Amino acid sequence: MLFRLMRSLLSEHRAAVWAILVLQMLQTAANLMLPTLNASIIDDGILTGRSDVILELGAWMAALSVVQAGAALGAGYLAAVVAMKLGHGLRRSLFAQVQAMSSQEVNGFGAPSLVTRATNDVQQIQTFAVLVFTMLAAAPVMGIGGIVLAVQQDAALSAVVIVVVPLLVLIMALIVRRLIPLYRQGQTLIDGVTRILREQIIGAGVIRAFVRQDHEAARFAEANRKLTGNNLESALLVAGMLPLIMIVVNLSSVAVVWFGGHLIQAGNMQVGALSAFIAYILQILLAIMMAMYVFMTAPRAAVCAERIQEVLDVQPAIAGGVGAAGLDAAGPDTTVEFRNVTFAYPGAETPVLAGISFTARPGSITAIIGSTGSGKSTLLNLLPRFVDAVDGVITLGGRDIRTFGLNDLRERMAVVPQRAYLFSGTVAGNLRMAAPDATEEELWQALRRAQADEFVRKLPNGLNAAIGQGGAGLSGGQRQRLCIARAILRKAQLFLLDDSFSALDYATEASVRHALAPVLEKATTIVVAERIASIMDAGQIVVLDGGRIVAQGTHAELLKTSRTYREIAESQLELNRLP
Repeated sequence: MLFRLMRSLLSEHRAAVWAILVLQMLQTAANLMLPTLNASIIDDGILTGRSDVILELGAWMAALSVVQAGAALGAGYLAAVVAMKLGHGLRRSLFAQVQAMSSQEVNGFGAPSLVTRATNDVQQIQTFAVLVFTMLAAAPVMGIGGIVLAVQQDAALSAVVIVVVPLLVLIMALIVRRLIPLYRQGQTLIDGVTRILREQIIGAGVIRAFVRQDHEAARFAEANRKLTGNNLESALLVAGMLPLIMIVVNLSSVAVVWFGGHLIQAGNMQVGALSAFIAYILQILLAIMMAMYVFMTAPRAAVCAERIQEVLDVQPAIAGGVGAAGLDAAGPDTTVEFRNVTFAYPGAETPVLAGISFTARPGSITAIIGSTGSGKSTLLNLLPRFVDAVDGVITLGGRDIRTFGLNDLRERMAVVPQRAYLFSGTVAGNLRMAAPDATEEELWQALRRAQADEFVRKLPNGLNAAIGQGGAGLSGGQRQRLCIARAILRKAQLFLLDDSFSALDYATEASVRHALAPVLEKATTIVVAERIASIMDAGQIVVLDGGRIVAQGTHAELLKTSRTYREIAESQLELNRLP
């Protein structure tokens, strides 16, 4: 999975990858030649007293050292560049995939897990890529070349290599085998810590209000303890690798010197050859250590690759159609019709919505009302296809919405979500999400209609006032009015208002609805509301109960014919005060 993912991402960087491999080969070849030259200097120069040989071979060694250093620097630089581009491509792919996924698919992974996968997991793969380019590419050549040259120096003494290499490979295999499940568990534990921390930051006010700081601190401490224990166990395994390797390396060096000394004493080996053999043994062991270090990090990178691939492999359930050809851009029909629509979450025993049928026409407000959990917001989310109906048809202008391109469909709508969300930036930046080319006058006009201009003028820098993530620093009513202003800037053909006045007092709500009347005059408007007072003037009110339509009509008609609507009305207002 890991190498398949990397191969697909590196396909556009083939030239740089080949350059890295060539430079690594050049560096390794130079490194392998140095001990042989050094042996010749000792045997043919120093021991024979020939200074010309020492100078000539010394110059070659200096030149090879320069080539080795230059190749190492070039390979390291290119490896870092390619690894960073690989991470950039992964994050871009993950972001695009998450944007294409439906709300259900995002919730299936969870926001904390997706954040971890796009940050920590990608970083682990970047780190592994750097190690592969700088170590793993050179290790095989260094190891094989070292063995060949060591055997060339003395075949009998090479028996040490035959003993040492399998022992080091066995150590590596045992440690890596234990690391893989630890790393897999560790990434899951990181998700858990991120989730708890996110909940505690977002819900800090609720935690303080119910005096649950100690409980939440204990919950975080437990998750933190498990993650620390997992990291400590894996770190100890990695740390234990070095002493084991050094024991093997030192024992092998002692064995080489011991047996080599006896060979020199017997006249069967020269001093320079022993020096070169020791250098090659160390290079062989270094190559094995480099490979082991890469393979020690491979399990974590492999787990991260699996987690990333899980996201990339998701086939978004909601896909766009062939486009919006056939609609008159100048004056399209924006009649919305639900025909026996049903929606259910995967695996649910009962549907959230069942048999929904109604028509919302241009120039009229259609209101959706019902008790909490009756499916009002879900019904509204079906229109922009944040979720898709499992049965039935929804049409816009007589055309099935599933035949529209997603962007084409959503560009015809302006949505005020149930949760008034603002992005970090400025007031103007948030408003221009709906209309990037809007002028300041258009922004102020939208703010006036949303009854938000007064408080915006009082903010430092007005339209350029800083907004925190989620609208931090603003009241619920202020955030809601800014979201309304953002929606009406869209000049859309269809407005979807999901309980958009819930944070406003009755006087402000009345002012906003009055100011919005000219904007909504020709558009199709569907409003989800909890308060009867917000929808009494609607041309059509659809009453939901248990995911089904139990009544349709005007306010006056429903008071007479619908028991459910009357119960909602009586729970909010004194009946004798209703018009």
